[in-house]
Amino acid sequence: MERKVSVLHRVSHETFRAAVTIALTCSSAAVTAGEIATYPERPVRMIVPQAPGSSSDTIARIIATELSRQLGQQVVVDNRPGGALMIGMELTARAVPDGYTIGYAPIGALAISPHLVRKVPFSIEKDLQPIAQTANGQMLLATSASSPLKTIRDVIEHARQNPGKLAYASSGNGTPGHVGFELFKTLTGTQIVHVPYKGGAAGIADLIAGQVQLMLEGMNSITPHAKTGRVRSLGVSGARRSEALPDVPTIAEAGVPGYEASTWNGIVGPAGMPKAIVGRLNAEINKALASTAVRERFAAVGAEPAPVTPDQFGKLIRSEYVKWGEVVKRSGAKID
Repeated sequence: MERKVSVLHRVSHETFRAAVTIALTCSSAAVTAGEIATYPERPVRMIVPQAPGSSSDTIARIIATELSRQLGQQVVVDNRPGGALMIGMELTARAVPDGYTIGYAPIGALAISPHLVRKVPFSIEKDLQPIAQTANGQMLLATSASSPLKTIRDVIEHARQNPGKLAYASSGNGTPGHVGFELFKTLTGTQIVHVPYKGGAAGIADLIAGQVQLMLEGMNSITPHAKTGRVRSLGVSGARRSEALPDVPTIAEAGVPGYEASTWNGIVGPAGMPKAIVGRLNAEINKALASTAVRERFAAVGAEPAPVTPDQFGKLIRSEYVKWGEVVKRSGAKID
């Protein structure tokens, strides 16, 4: 009899616990639904893993400005450079998945740095939620306006005759400019010293001043300096010429057959974000990309809007992760 009472008690207790769990789940779902319906109710933080003035920062601020207008809440850019872009991405991955912290993710953060950093403190696939791709682009290989290097062939010849005497700037370890230039060195058989900076603006400033001789940098941050003559354009990194600088040849055209290093950027959030918020942000970002204001500002800096779904962006991340892993391995690029 006691055993029967005990069993009944256990069943009753388990039933009670199940009911409580269901009730809490329903309550949580109701709160989440309410929050989604009124999202966003306060400013949204957009973490950028590079310094102000960098290629990623330039595009991020264009998007943030338009999103702020559309959402009716300020989208605040929070620059967190360092750690080969991993500091900012880890902060994004560890944030509360409520849509109020998102991360601006350049190709370097999602597809390049993970192959260079000894231990990535989070999982690109498991801890981050793709939200939207924002731009496709390429980089510009440039030198200072006063440099005696007039063409890419000049660079190759000088570097071969003076190994280790030329230096190139990058906006940071693990950036496309870093790995893209290492690929350039591999294909040309040259030795050129890497000087990483904490952001593109500092590297460009030293390039203009002649402190470093070369830089391969995102067009959205260096093109304005090329158009004003502060730097000399040598070649663009993509498979075709840029509409922003139509007279500048591709690096492949200019003397490095087979060279190609296109770039892209996007927005991610911490894994576990409600699908409705992910969908809302994707729709608003794609709306921003279609706006005349964003398209004009993108065109001025050589970027192309790239509206896609979260799933499509996720597929791009996965395929590019594999592609750039092979480039890193082939080039022998390392964190300096």
